[in-house]
Amino acid sequence: MRLLITGGMGFIGSNFILHMLEKHPSYRIINLDSLTYAGNTENLEQVRHAANVQFIHGSITDRPTVDHVMQEVEAVIHFAAESHVDRSISSPYQFVDTNVAGTHYLLEAARRQGITKFIHISTDEVYGSLGPTGYFTEQSPIAPNSPYSASKAASDLLARSYYETYRFPVVISRCSNNYGPRQFPEKLIPLIITRALEDQPIPIYGDGLNIRDWLFVEDHCRAIDLLLHQGVPGEVYNIGGNNEHSNLDIARAVLQQLGKPESLLQFVSDRPGHDRRYAIDAAKINKQLGWSPVNPFHQGLQKTLDWYTGNISWWKKILERERMNSEA
Repeated sequence: MRLLITGGMGFIGSNFILHMLEKHPSYRIINLDSLTYAGNTENLEQVRHAANVQFIHGSITDRPTVDHVMQEVEAVIHFAAESHVDRSISSPYQFVDTNVAGTHYLLEAARRQGITKFIHISTDEVYGSLGPTGYFTEQSPIAPNSPYSASKAASDLLARSYYETYRFPVVISRCSNNYGPRQFPEKLIPLIITRALEDQPIPIYGDGLNIRDWLFVEDHCRAIDLLLHQGVPGEVYNIGGNNEHSNLDIARAVLQQLGKPESLLQFVSDRPGHDRRYAIDAAKINKQLGWSPVNPFHQGLQKTLDWYTGNISWWKKILERERMNSEA
């Protein structure tokens, strides 16, 4: 099979490519990535010379590039997105451009090319905020509360419309918060880890009791692999880790594992529109495709800690680059 992976130099995309090369070594992969601040060629350094992996430096918002690449593949797994909520609040334009317009260019090029399967990777954030009980199901209404989640909701609806209008074989996945190796250190868990390792203050929004369902990235990759091969076109599949933890509990767990004091925690003003709780009901993908997460949170967190403590140069380069950009 010939696959187009968009955003393959990012966190989930790079982990997925490594997963696919291990599980399906005969597949050919084209990795289209614009190398924004969150894209990192070091994420795939170990397969840089692999004969069946081709990297194309380009954006999903560049229609000629998208049209050209689409001619070479049979299926698409669409990860590429602007994804950090804080950045969407301060600069929403890029989120609409990439997440909405870019997704539309991909869908249209794929439809015209007769692509056999298009997996659109989305997020549980499109559902909005839950109360203290209950779970998001695939039938939950979409009610996004940030420019990021709104742009993802818009792209979900575009993808759905291509199935309903053209019977184009789109599958939509909505995952809970991913964590694991190679995640850009602006995200919560790697932010806590890297700041703790440098004995720097760790910012905690509000009271720190916002709850997320945490999904280890390897489990997510297994689920997407299943959707590629067995997912039913036109369907939405929730992918959750069944690991609900507050931000404060996550921070305390990381500090305990690293032997760092809780005095590093620094409570700061909450961000606007901060959803209180997310929780995913993944019964559909479990019952229909037999998927369930295999990494308990304590195990996934330990794997994550081991990776960041064993790859200090990886994240220090990123932090230094971010510092230089902020001073420029």
